[in-house]
Amino acid sequence: MKTHRVLATLAALALFAVMAAPAAAQSETTGKWLHVRVVESGDGESVRVNVPLALAEAILPSLKIKHLQNGKVKIEDHVRVHMEDVDLRAILDAVKTAEDGEYVTVESKNKDNVRVAKRGGYLLVEVRDHDKDGKQREKVDVKVPMTVVEALLSGGKDELDILAAIRALSRHGDTELVSVEDGKTTVRVWIDSKNVTE
Repeated sequence: MKTHRVLATLAALALFAVMAAPAAAQSETTGKWLHVRVVESGDGESVRVNVPLALAEAILPSLKIKHLQNGKVKIEDHVRVHMEDVDLRAILDAVKTAEDGEYVTVESKNKDNVRVAKRGGYLLVEVRDHDKDGKQREKVDVKVPMTVVEALLSGGKDELDILAAIRALSRHGDTELVSVEDGKTTVRVWIDSKNVTE
């Protein structure tokens, strides 16, 4: 995996971890941890990040960043312009009530394949990147509970409610969210009740 892609992934995951639910005396996130593990093969580095959701919920109210206020991320104008003709909430409602199945499959000539499906209350995204000889170069799996997707989109039209998404995530048991492998680097993101990575 290219270094800039690993760094971008880690930065996004760190931001996601810090932007958890609001502070509360008795939090439903108590005991839940978000874990990120990045392992480079050979003499590469290993990085492990363990963030208790309770810590994240205590930090969130103090964050006053350009696009982040009160646990919600404002969608930038240049992105919103491209989304005006798409009602994500209507699409989500349709997918949520539809039966399980594979909804989108893209197989390109350059051997990049994408699959989007719904199964067992989860939204699944699988990306497979192959070289010209058909050998797999990169494998990405994303598994997000539909309740988390719904919570994420529960804010206003031009915002993502990170706070609500983390609350919804905290109600799930042990869940692997993201897995990335490219032959040199492995990235794994999951949530459980353990305070250390595996």
